[in-house]
Amino acid sequence: MITLCLAGQLHDAGTFSTRSWTRRLHDMVAASGARPWYQRAAAPVAAALLAVLCASGPTLARAQGSADDALIAHGEYLAKAGDCIACHSAAGGKPFAGGLPMTTPMGKIYTTNITPDPDTGIGRYSEADFVRATREGVAKDGRNLYPAMPYPSYAKVSDDDMKAMYAYFMHGVEPVRQANRPSDIPWPLNMRWPLKLWNLVFLDKQVYVDKGGQDALWNRGAYLVQGLGHCGACHTPRGIGFNEKALDESGKAFLSGAAIDNWFAANLTGDTNTGLGRWTEADLATFMKRGANAHASAFGSMTDVINHSTQNLNDVDTKAIAHYLKAIAPAGRDEGGPYAYDPKATVAALLKPAGNAGAATYTTYCLHCHGVDGRGYAPMFAPLAGNPNVLEKDPSSLINVTLNGTGPLVIGGVPAPYPMPAYHGTLDDQQVADLLTFIRAGWNNQAPAVSSDQVAKLRKTTVAAP
Repeated sequence: MITLCLAGQLHDAGTFSTRSWTRRLHDMVAASGARPWYQRAAAPVAAALLAVLCASGPTLARAQGSADDALIAHGEYLAKAGDCIACHSAAGGKPFAGGLPMTTPMGKIYTTNITPDPDTGIGRYSEADFVRATREGVAKDGRNLYPAMPYPSYAKVSDDDMKAMYAYFMHGVEPVRQANRPSDIPWPLNMRWPLKLWNLVFLDKQVYVDKGGQDALWNRGAYLVQGLGHCGACHTPRGIGFNEKALDESGKAFLSGAAIDNWFAANLTGDTNTGLGRWTEADLATFMKRGANAHASAFGSMTDVINHSTQNLNDVDTKAIAHYLKAIAPAGRDEGGPYAYDPKATVAALLKPAGNAGAATYTTYCLHCHGVDGRGYAPMFAPLAGNPNVLEKDPSSLINVTLNGTGPLVIGGVPAPYPMPAYHGTLDDQQVADLLTFIRAGWNNQAPAVSSDQVAKLRKTTVAAP
């Protein structure tokens, strides 16, 4: 035991001098309080063992270093899979230093510093502290975290993956000294103790267990989607308690689309019109890697997910996610029959747009990118005909992207050349409403009209005052 203790000290000190450490060994044996005869017998044996450890010490250190480096690298990959940087980094700030505002029904909260700074970050967290915060939403000091932090999803992450992420955040992330910003939620709504009750009702602490009857690829995809990917945090509607209405495919609401932060996170179930029913697994893989495919382009928070997370996944994990998502049954949110493309009436209106306000605006601002036929030039410019986001009953995303445009996709370090521009300074509320009503009716899209009141509401909450 003493020899093993010294071996640990040798590793920490990076020194493998037999002479100095043999002397130290004798001192430790003498100080151990063992009987004299045991000291005389044990010291030479331990010294011999120590000499072997000293001789192999550099090799052991190199092997340990390689193991640690591999664990940190794996943790970095998992952190990208979880898209931790997108939420825990504010615009213009340092990675993982927090400060990003997040809108909740009660007010804004600000993400926390998760760098290993000992005073303002998580540098004093033990691995157990880290796991508790990540899986159960409880900070080191006992404070409950708001469920905007997707710990109900992270509760499914395995012990091995937790260990790797802890290694990465402790040893692979640069410490940043930046104090956490308190929330804007007023008292008494900002009291945290009710979250203990919330956890009792809504938090399932069960780590993901492979489901029988499903293959390894399906289970890997389910693990990533339900756990680290926390897809349900945005794409699953929430109940009155701000809880996700379903945490896996056994619930019909799971990934069926949800309004969040002035966008509508798309329906990821098998619905033909508003979901992924017409997408192939290859389409999904392309979207995760490139942020665009023949059916749609990323917008809003999904742009950050592509930029920081899904494009970095290996091919096996990308395929697994696509395989799992395509296996999810339709949520039943489609209205009418399957979408059937029909450009005739729409093309005629665009050729003579004077009598149609929406067509006139489309001709002036949209036609050159999205085409007379509404099919765009995918993946460079998104199609509008049959696009699930266009067919969606909730027009929030269409209004928001028209007013505010999109941030650029950055694939492999190269920004996309033609991000959607913002038109909030060019088009008034009625023009945006007419334009989107035209698009949602065009090419046989058959989606509901958009009102100027809906546009005005989104403008008020998303467009900064001049």
